[in-house]
Amino acid sequence: MSVQVENLGKNMAKLTVEVSFEDLDKAINRVYQKAKGRISIPGFRKGKAPRKMIERMYGAAVFLEDAANELLPEEYRKAASESGLQIVSQPTIDVTQLEPGKPFIFTAEVAVRPEVTLGQYKGLEVPVSDLTVTDDDVMEALKKEQEKNSRMVSVEDRGAENGDTVTLDFEGFVDDVPFDGGKAENHPLVLGSGSFIPGFEEQLVDAKAGEHVVVNVTFPEEYQAKELAGKEAVFQCDIKKVEKKELPELDDEFAQDVSDFETLDEYKASIREDLEKKKSDEALRLKEDAAVDKVIANAEMEIPDAMVDTQARSMMDDFSRRMQSQGLTMEQYFQFTGQSMDRMLEDIKPQALKTIQTRLVLEKVAEAEDIQPDEDEVNAEISKMAEQYHLELDSLKDMMSEEELAQIKKDLSVQKAVTLIAESAVETENADSEEA
Repeated sequence: MSVQVENLGKNMAKLTVEVSFEDLDKAINRVYQKAKGRISIPGFRKGKAPRKMIERMYGAAVFLEDAANELLPEEYRKAASESGLQIVSQPTIDVTQLEPGKPFIFTAEVAVRPEVTLGQYKGLEVPVSDLTVTDDDVMEALKKEQEKNSRMVSVEDRGAENGDTVTLDFEGFVDDVPFDGGKAENHPLVLGSGSFIPGFEEQLVDAKAGEHVVVNVTFPEEYQAKELAGKEAVFQCDIKKVEKKELPELDDEFAQDVSDFETLDEYKASIREDLEKKKSDEALRLKEDAAVDKVIANAEMEIPDAMVDTQARSMMDDFSRRMQSQGLTMEQYFQFTGQSMDRMLEDIKPQALKTIQTRLVLEKVAEAEDIQPDEDEVNAEISKMAEQYHLELDSLKDMMSEEELAQIKKDLSVQKAVTLIAESAVETENADSEEA
């Protein structure tokens, strides 16, 4: 194999890779060995026909495409390594020569890691964060805990009101015909939550347990199920029960039930302390984000579109895995949200670009400041991972490749760069109105 590198400008390059005919022929023979059992040639038992005979009958190129597909991943990997480029995107492959008796030639267009020229990254002005925790903040947190400890009680002396939970059986019809997904039994619905079709919940107000209610609605024009969009529907509803939320009293007994404190005042003081810690942590995060944003704005770099596309697809893959862990396929997610893969990828691109820019400038700052984690910091990070995998520190270290260990060190260097930038930043009231 040989590789030629052409600089295309704007941090893009083209690799022209030539694979010898001898290597191509070996791949053709491997494909033939896998395929011959499925090929019948008159005069030969199935699977016994010689390669030359099959090529004579079906054409000399019968195995070429499969052989090329077999060769491509490994030949591209070797070419990428031999090129010496820091490739940061998936390749765009174009086969330029694939003919019997000739070398296999293909090109791969790739994005290469952009150079970063740093501007000012120390002493940047960032907005002041408000660390004040008010009495209203404490009361809001207290009421959330009160809500969490509420209980549902049956309502029998009145009809359902907004805020009540109605449990019902229902079936929906369009033109007197039931439709998919329009039927449920013992479904809990909080009136006023807006979780059903507009107009549905309002028609259940004043309903009582044991009653039958006919609900008339019109599906929104932008409804995700296209066959129902804009259609008028009738729901036959049987009310099974109506319940209201009963909140506990906010007193010393409540504090004792939900915490380790004896009095409500002690519990409120603890809530205030927790809120102050959260505000302090949030203020640090906002300070870091604001400072890093200014470092990006002060830096010069040219990010190729292919790099952004690759990052966006990586983020989409992460999102897909999270959905699958919740038992939802991407097809189901798109159906429920009315989204599409192409639209979602396009929406992700600004975030993908920001992720790339952030990483590049932080790595450059770490390089400029010669920031390196010490052995204790590396071991501490690996210990966290070992704990997650229920392994001993030394066992996990033995299992790690040099590349994985180097990545951990780089990640720690980047985080230390964030700390350096944030600690040197100056908080000021008018930071937002001044240019970095």
